[in-house]
Amino acid sequence: MSKRSPITSHILDVSSGKPAANVSVKIEKQNSQSGWDKLGEGVTNSDGRIETLITGPVTQGVYRLEFMTKSYFEQRKIKSFYPSVTVVFEIASVDEHYHVPLLLSPYGYSTYRGS
Repeated sequence: MSKRSPITSHILDVSSGKPAANVSVKIEKQNSQSGWDKLGEGVTNSDGRIETLITGPVTQGVYRLEFMTKSYFEQRKIKSFYPSVTVVFEIASVDEHYHVPLLLSPYGYSTYRGS
């Protein structure tokens, strides 16, 4: 089993009440030139979770998760409004675990700081 990333996520498709499996996810960190450095990527498992986005510790700064939602809905033959969802958040304490869930539907989404 792979070591859990200090930043994890899961996706719940609230329109079906089921986890969103096989969604590609990318994580990046903002650099000093106002650009973004890719840290990792992965795909949600059958439980809609992704726990191996990055290896090693995190540093303070601004991060973003990008969820590629278009292909998820296309596979289900469902029209959707958002081809991707980007969540930007800031890490102030490197000693904490950061869990960023996504509640997803074809025409809306919500996120929060999980545990």
